[in-house]
Amino acid sequence: MLYQWSPGLFPEVIPKVYSNITYFTNPSTFILLGIPGLEMAHVWISIPFCTMYTIAVLGNFTILFIVKREPSLHEPMFYFLCMLAVTDLVMSTSAVPKMLSIFWFNSREISFSACLIQMYFFHSFSAMESGILVAMAFDRYVAICHPLRHSTILKNSVVAKIGLAVVLRSGILALPYPFLARQWPYCRTNTIPNLHCGHIAVVKLACADIRFSSYYGLFDLFSENGVDVVFITVSYTLIFRAIFRLHTKDARLKTFGTCISHLCVISALYIPDFFFSLTQRFGHNVPQRFLVLIVNVYLLVPPMLHPIVYGVRTKQIRDRLLWIFAHKGT
Repeated sequence: MLYQWSPGLFPEVIPKVYSNITYFTNPSTFILLGIPGLEMAHVWISIPFCTMYTIAVLGNFTILFIVKREPSLHEPMFYFLCMLAVTDLVMSTSAVPKMLSIFWFNSREISFSACLIQMYFFHSFSAMESGILVAMAFDRYVAICHPLRHSTILKNSVVAKIGLAVVLRSGILALPYPFLARQWPYCRTNTIPNLHCGHIAVVKLACADIRFSSYYGLFDLFSENGVDVVFITVSYTLIFRAIFRLHTKDARLKTFGTCISHLCVISALYIPDFFFSLTQRFGHNVPQRFLVLIVNVYLLVPPMLHPIVYGVRTKQIRDRLLWIFAHKGT
């Protein structure tokens, strides 16, 4: 529905066009443009997107299946890995099916409410991913620095409490995103030059001062991911110090090898996350198509990489997976 808008006032009034500009408050739908300037290549772009999403879904469900079926994997490290798999599945599924419908069927419309729900799930579950990586770093710290106390420190009840704390923190801090987006009046267009409803992409359409939304996004980024990076850095500083104190080179390499998977996953998440979050706000000279394409690729890369990295690097998962394939072939 169309409305005349006055600054600071959001009343329902008679639809009106003023100075050839149409004003909206809470438009019934948004239009997701896709990747601006690359509309003719959408079908080709959908191939790697669909491939990465398929690998992410199959890989993460495989991790969940193997851990559930193998009693020897019922320990904190693999519980956290299952939490990461569920988070990856929800985060990617909140956005990718709509992306593919844009690529394949030109289905660009998304209702205002659905857009806000997608925004919430995307931001909350991407933050949960960061929190779970902190928990996994803590597990590595205890396993390497206090191996004899690992089972007593990280009991199942403690793992459950850590998981609940991660969910509550991320869920609560992501709540303002849809509420902030909902309060702004929208002007000129309800067209979002993106493939999904990211917070900044939506509020940039508002005809209001959105600095508070931008500041809150930066606050959330640094209060969650920034703090998480500090905790992970401290954990790995203590871990490396313990590794370098080991007497033999083989022992140091073997112990360090148990951390490689986690370090790869951390790099794949945080480096692009900080880069793209800051570039979206301050990279005014960066081409829009580049930002949209890379941000949405980033949405798929970590969920795809996690099961591959942990499947290849974690001996228990690799052995169990090989055993399943070997028995299927007999």
